[in-house]
Amino acid sequence: MALAITSLPRNPSFAQGLGLALAGAALITLGAKVQIPFWPVPMTLHTLSVFLVALTLGPRLGLAAMAAYLGAGAAGLPVFSGTPERGIGLSYMVGPTGGYLLGYLVAAGLTGWLAMGRGWIGRVLAMLAGLTVVYAGGLAWLALFVPAPKLLAAGLTPFLLGDVVKVLLVATLLSGLSRLKGRDQ
Repeated sequence: MALAITSLPRNPSFAQGLGLALAGAALITLGAKVQIPFWPVPMTLHTLSVFLVALTLGPRLGLAAMAAYLGAGAAGLPVFSGTPERGIGLSYMVGPTGGYLLGYLVAAGLTGWLAMGRGWIGRVLAMLAGLTVVYAGGLAWLALFVPAPKLLAAGLTPFLLGDVVKVLLVATLLSGLSRLKGRDQ
């Protein structure tokens, strides 16, 4: 586990791991549904929920949760931000936000791995590394939909400050929970 803030078993069984991954996917879905409309990329709590899942479940289960979330979306379940209004399934995934979705998958594993056993600053740095991956994937894909001169204004600058605040919020929340459990890391 990345944070040991819960009483989760150190090596969960397959059923426990599956349950945790599905619970993580549900939390990520909730984060995607809380949104402030922007175009072409809506502002959501997606980043917060992905990092919260990655840091609490660790790299393996965090990655599994994100994969389950993407699998549910690919299968046509309305788990993504703006679904079903803006389409569902694979057609949504290849739209303007597709690169961010792929970036979240990589970031979930990377962030969980980098944050293992780290304190507040280490967690923040791990999430900033994950955020870099999300933006790299998101902007690279968004460039197919938005002209280069408008790319950063459409896919980065409106979201960067909010995402940094979300990173600080997750790190602080998890540190507080660790202290409550008597295991500040």
